[in-house]
Amino acid sequence: MNMYERTIICLANSTKPPSGRCIAGKELDGPRAGQWLRPVSSRPTREVSEEERRYETGEKAQLLDIITVPLNSHSPLGHQTENHILADDYYWAKEGIATLNQVNALIDPYDANFWMQAESTYHGFNDKISEPVAAGITSSLKLIAVTDLKIHVQTEEGFEGRQPRRRARAEFGYHNQTYKFSLTDPEVGEHYLRQTNGTYPIGNATLCISLVETWNGYAFRVVASVLYPSRFGGQP
Repeated sequence: MNMYERTIICLANSTKPPSGRCIAGKELDGPRAGQWLRPVSSRPTREVSEEERRYETGEKAQLLDIITVPLNSHSPLGHQTENHILADDYYWAKEGIATLNQVNALIDPYDANFWMQAESTYHGFNDKISEPVAAGITSSLKLIAVTDLKIHVQTEEGFEGRQPRRRARAEFGYHNQTYKFSLTDPEVGEHYLRQTNGTYPIGNATLCISLVETWNGYAFRVVASVLYPSRFGGQP
């Protein structure tokens, strides 16, 4: 197996069960510049472990880092066509940190196929897609700009009798439709979960939307990262 390297701007560094991260970004250089890439582990759950996202310096890869990632093979999974298996015996290399202008230049055009025909979970809106519909979608990552982002913090009943939990969700309008997705950006989620239950308006933001793997017959859309100007200085 021949190892190869790709350099990406990290646009998602979100929580992924059981205990890792979903890392994704857009390629920075070469003929594939601007295309999405998601490095995944070879484990069945595909999450990137804390050790796998560690640089040789001991620092861990962060959102907005420019990263050269060693990879072994392209490994698409259904609508997640962007997946590449990590070469986990090599270190990742940090090349720099992306600017707001670099990220804004990567915003995706509206993709009607990605945003088509959704259903709603009990606490979300337009956030789940049935497996047959998902089978016709050929991408799982989008970078979009919104003007009316709100973060909702509330206590939600657990699925199938599980204990209630406080959760953060992101609500926004996009192309004349309203969406309310689970928020898996760990820093932004933790920031708002430290506040009291309620609705927190943000307004303008750039969002990385991920369509996760199919589970129980559905694929769910989540907000994997929330990017607004102050985050480029390192603060939520």
